[in-house]
Amino acid sequence: MNCKSCDSNNGIKRISPGDTIFEGKYWLIEHAYPTSLKGWTVIVLKRHCEEMHNLSTNEFQELATIQEKLVKSLKNIFDSKREYIFCFAEADGFKHIHFHVVPKHDEFNEDFIGVKVFHYLKPTPEEVVPNSVIIDICDKLKNEMTHF
Repeated sequence: MNCKSCDSNNGIKRISPGDTIFEGKYWLIEHAYPTSLKGWTVIVLKRHCEEMHNLSTNEFQELATIQEKLVKSLKNIFDSKREYIFCFAEADGFKHIHFHVVPKHDEFNEDFIGVKVFHYLKPTPEEVVPNSVIIDICDKLKNEMTHF
């Protein structure tokens, strides 16, 4: 199976240069990479599953709690005006259930609202948020999430 999420979860080939922001019983939070938008995070199911209807009640319950903590933490750190949460999980190598959580903060370009937001996951090398910045954001989010 070619699952980049499983490979990242298991430490075989991590996607994010930063530490895991949060680890629950069923879910992990990571900073997306590469991206040109600071704070683009992903909530990833720990076990491999490709359909939301196959999530357990406990997985859904923990997901809701994590989403609340994460969007409030993003608001506090980035002063986001709105946060997107979405799940498509259909790209090659990324069919594993994961939710993108994207803060619309001062650096967000309104030309990329809605599904155009994926522009931020296709950055040129010059646009990529540097590893050191992502590491710092992960540390801040990890600390912030402990307050909720």
